[in-house]
Amino acid sequence: MKFHLAINMERIDDSIGMEAVARHTLEMVQMADQGGFETVWAAEHHAMEMTIAPNPFQLLTWWGDHTDRVRLGTAVAVAAYWTPIRLAGEAAMTDLLTGGRLEFGIGSGAYQREFDRMRPGLKQSDAWRYVHEMLPAVKALWAGDHAHEGEFWSFPKATSVPKPVQREIPIWVAARAPITFDYAVQHGYDIMSWPLTRPMGEVDLYLRRLADALAAHPGKKRPRIAMMRHTALVDRPDQIDVPVAAARRQLSQFENLFKNLDDVVNGFARQVPLEALENRAEYDPKTLSENLMFGTPDRIVERLRGYEERGVDAFIYYASLGLGHAEQKRSMELFCKEVIPAFAPAPAPVEADA
Repeated sequence: MKFHLAINMERIDDSIGMEAVARHTLEMVQMADQGGFETVWAAEHHAMEMTIAPNPFQLLTWWGDHTDRVRLGTAVAVAAYWTPIRLAGEAAMTDLLTGGRLEFGIGSGAYQREFDRMRPGLKQSDAWRYVHEMLPAVKALWAGDHAHEGEFWSFPKATSVPKPVQREIPIWVAARAPITFDYAVQHGYDIMSWPLTRPMGEVDLYLRRLADALAAHPGKKRPRIAMMRHTALVDRPDQIDVPVAAARRQLSQFENLFKNLDDVVNGFARQVPLEALENRAEYDPKTLSENLMFGTPDRIVERLRGYEERGVDAFIYYASLGLGHAEQKRSMELFCKEVIPAFAPAPAPVEADA
């Protein structure tokens, strides 16, 4: 199993300056680069301090200038917020400037609040249709001249300038619904899923959807599947309350944005009382400590074995949960030193001389 890092430039409130946030995010990415992570991911979000990423390609290019080997991915570019020519060109330019390290992740988007501002009139639940039209157009533009007549975009013959460095850029789709698993398998795209704060049964559900999609498309290659979880490692079990409290605070803002309560001032979402939510059980401290990847390194290794045994190809360490910068860096240090080595491939046996 491989390891990926998802990290945002993130502010829960204005008590910390943007320069410090930017510096911390880059330092975490550099730790991942040196510590054995395969890929780092940048999101796309608009007008919210909880995830500061109006253009993920800009972040990836910046990270690429300060790293050596780690691959750089969008998780995810929101299809409805782009045009095919612009998205193809931005992605290809990033691939060029980072020496062919781009992983292209695309998805429907999460928050209706953003759609109301970025694509007024579009329901988030309908946004998957933009993904289905966008991807073939982007791939055609990467290949050469392409004219497009679609439901959402139309343009005369054009091409991506520049062209990607990689002969074939890996494409990932964010998937939770069966229709997206089916689409990914049918077209040969890798899959990233986020079980939120739900138990391992949610991971099993997504893996069943992958199995169902493969059964519906005999002969199709099994895609890679990555699972993301909020992650924080601690030195002692009694320290787990710190990331749990941070996660509850950040998730209370997430619920505000996700439910489009529109109580946002200067980009900061108000914290909604988790106890008042219908799904409040998902945010119980015990539930968070059991379902999220919080704990000492030995506990994390044990729990990650469950993902590996289920056939998960990559675990995405989601570092952005409102935790203090010092705690985030200690967590990353522990993960790189004590967790990743536990999953290193066994050395090949040495053949005896004949």
